[in-house]
Amino acid sequence: MRGALRVLFVPVMLLGFNGAAVWIVVAHLSLFWLAPLLLAGMVFATAVERIIPYQPAWNDERGDFGRDLAHAVVNVAIILFLVLVLRPGRVFWPQALPIWVQLLFAILVLDAGVSIAHYLSHRFDWLWRFHAAHHSMTRMYGLNGLLQHPLHQAFEIILGGGLLIAIGMPHEVGLLLGFAVVIQLLLQHSNADMRIGPFAWLLAVAPVHRRHHRRTFEAPGVNFGLFVNIWDHLLGVADVGESAAVGPDDLGIEDPDYPKPYLAQVREPWVRERPDAEGEASEVAH
Repeated sequence: MRGALRVLFVPVMLLGFNGAAVWIVVAHLSLFWLAPLLLAGMVFATAVERIIPYQPAWNDERGDFGRDLAHAVVNVAIILFLVLVLRPGRVFWPQALPIWVQLLFAILVLDAGVSIAHYLSHRFDWLWRFHAAHHSMTRMYGLNGLLQHPLHQAFEIILGGGLLIAIGMPHEVGLLLGFAVVIQLLLQHSNADMRIGPFAWLLAVAPVHRRHHRRTFEAPGVNFGLFVNIWDHLLGVADVGESAAVGPDDLGIEDPDYPKPYLAQVREPWVRERPDAEGEASEVAH
């Protein structure tokens, strides 16, 4: 059972839950059904982490769950607010295409913008100040994929979603895109010992993304993609081959004074000087 789960976990999350979400839209069911479906995905992902953990120690709470939950609630609320409020016309949107093709198009456009925003956040100190909160995690599990300073998330949304909004992304596609982002973040930061074989070249899920969160690395780092690794390959920062395992204590940032509570992390970019992205920070985790 565990062997099959290691192989099937990613397809069930990516194709199963996203496919069910698309079906809800195509069948003209109430879009409110997306909420319990997403909750089911979160429960399933959490259960899999317990059955086939990559690092059993990462399943142990470290006083970070409340903080991670606060980040998740705030950031999901921001995504939902933007999806529900921003409803431009459909002048340039390829609305004649099947809904799943529209979603795939939206994912690829969003991925390009978010991946570049993520990469820039490791190159420029003023962006790193806001992105550092995401790297404060000392263990990886599904929920802390949403650990993000709200202003940094806004920056990624602008670069990733600005074009989609400008060309008239429909309301229902926006909801599906938000759903897909949360599913992807659950996979990308999962503590499940998933197996993806040659798809590591393409898919930006946990076996690839864990390397991005190592405490020490050579600047600017590796594996910035949200959904896929295409931009990492183009930028020459992909690390998708065989690599040493990420240990239970390999994550975090080399700053013992970096705050752990949610509100303190939100205030942190304005409180004190941080290592610059080209200097001291190049020797520690970004």
